[in-house]
Amino acid sequence: MSGHSKRQGGLRWRRVAPVAGAAVLAFAAGAVLGGRHVAASQRIAVQFAQAWQRGDVARMYELTDAPASERSLRSFARSYRDAATTATTTGLRFGPPRDAGDNVYLVPAAVATRAFGTVHATLRVPVTEIDGEPRVTWTSALTFPGLREGERLHRRTGLPPRAPLLARDRTPMARGDAPAPPAAASIVGQVGPIPADRARALRAQGVPADAQVGVSGLERILDDELRGRAGGVLMAGDRTLASQPPRASGPVRSTISLKTQQSAVDALADRLGGIVALRPRSGEVLAAAGIPISGLQPPGSTFKIITVTAALEAGITEPSKMYPVQTEAMLEGVALENANGESCGGTLVQSFAHSCNSVFAPLGAQLGAEKLVGAARRFGFDEDPGIPGAATSTIPPADEIGDDLAVGSSAIGQGRVQATALAMAVVGATIANDGRRPRPTFLYGERRGSVRVTSRRVARQVQRMMEAVVSGGTGVAAGLTGVKVAGKTGTAELEDTRPAPGAELTPAPVTEPKPPSTDAWFVAYAPAGKRKQPRVALGVLFVRAGAGGDVAAPAARQVLSAAL
Repeated sequence: MSGHSKRQGGLRWRRVAPVAGAAVLAFAAGAVLGGRHVAASQRIAVQFAQAWQRGDVARMYELTDAPASERSLRSFARSYRDAATTATTTGLRFGPPRDAGDNVYLVPAAVATRAFGTVHATLRVPVTEIDGEPRVTWTSALTFPGLREGERLHRRTGLPPRAPLLARDRTPMARGDAPAPPAAASIVGQVGPIPADRARALRAQGVPADAQVGVSGLERILDDELRGRAGGVLMAGDRTLASQPPRASGPVRSTISLKTQQSAVDALADRLGGIVALRPRSGEVLAAAGIPISGLQPPGSTFKIITVTAALEAGITEPSKMYPVQTEAMLEGVALENANGESCGGTLVQSFAHSCNSVFAPLGAQLGAEKLVGAARRFGFDEDPGIPGAATSTIPPADEIGDDLAVGSSAIGQGRVQATALAMAVVGATIANDGRRPRPTFLYGERRGSVRVTSRRVARQVQRMMEAVVSGGTGVAAGLTGVKVAGKTGTAELEDTRPAPGAELTPAPVTEPKPPSTDAWFVAYAPAGKRKQPRVALGVLFVRAGAGGDVAAPAARQVLSAAL
């Protein structure tokens, strides 16, 4: 089973494919009844089993005498949920019932579990009449096949030894008490007691309550693979229903390149922020230093990659379109300035290369909230990245953003837009990948597929603009000799530093220097250009560190050099 499928396999009330050895038990009403006359009490037993098999707990409840006994649907459902969690149930199938006399029906069952294998048991379904209608006589023995009256379902489980964690070149990164390579220490993470927010999910996988699990770094991200499969004994009272030994995983190979990881750690240099590098085509993460998957910050002008993509798609601009050279743009009576009050404009390519807010804020307002939000979501905003511990990058719903000023601010990565370095690396990788968005992974060999975000034509147009950023725009510090780099700077304002209207401009008292009020960002990939297959994409974030071109672009150059 791949790491992806394991992580997707959380406990769900749903019908599943037949488990091994249980295909003969699968049934539908026609197959069971075969067109012959059967007692109403038997039909109720069949309907109860069918409802359970498809996960319809509300229907199960209706078919029992539980409502008459004033047992609530909530507590009824909890009984089944708790039993399924205890048994680590992943699916079940029932066969045709057998009349045992006295309005009792014996229904053969096969229950697939994570920790105990397949449980083959019989569900005993008694039926009674209430107001002339047959109803299943409900007791707690009906919460799991094989339980008898008065018995409690319980278990004893254990975990195998934790698997070794390897880098992509198979260098050991974490193996018992052995020291990790210096680069690995920055990303391996820790194991510890089960966090409260994961207790139910891990119990449903058979993990004992006192187990040590991954709580940070790769130990957390790849915990399912490293932990192996729990095993033990499932009990009904003092009887064994099923048992299976724990099974260890083989060595788990991550996607991390230790050389690239070390370069990201060095480039971050103990500053608050995050750097992530990944393969554009596969989404494999080569390096992740700092807070690249959990740290949410306004992405600033790196978001213009999304804005210009949407504007090109909408046909409201083109690379050669000319824009006025100015220092600011007015939206809703408010001036949105270019960085440092610079005057810029020209063609769309030049405006992008020099990150002109005076062009892109009005362009975003012209595009409109609906199309801007739609584009952001195609690039992965408001979507769980599918990596344990990773934050979801967000943009407000179109009908909640507000007026043109708010839309224009969102279009330049301000307002209420929030992103991680990982999310912005994926944005860059999408352009590098001719408009297909990869889904990131830390598990070597896992293929999570990609999503078409924009056309190849639009992606190539955006790539040329990103090349211009590095060749002669705000991102020249990211340039590499002999390698064409595509990039985009971002300088995200964290607070309004303008004086309040009417405020007196008095000299400020001499104090300790304040940290910058802007986040420094850079998104990049290389090699870029025609007939080139980009090998690495980056998202770089430094919190309250200054301008993207001054701080983040040189760091990106350092990591790109190592990755290539």
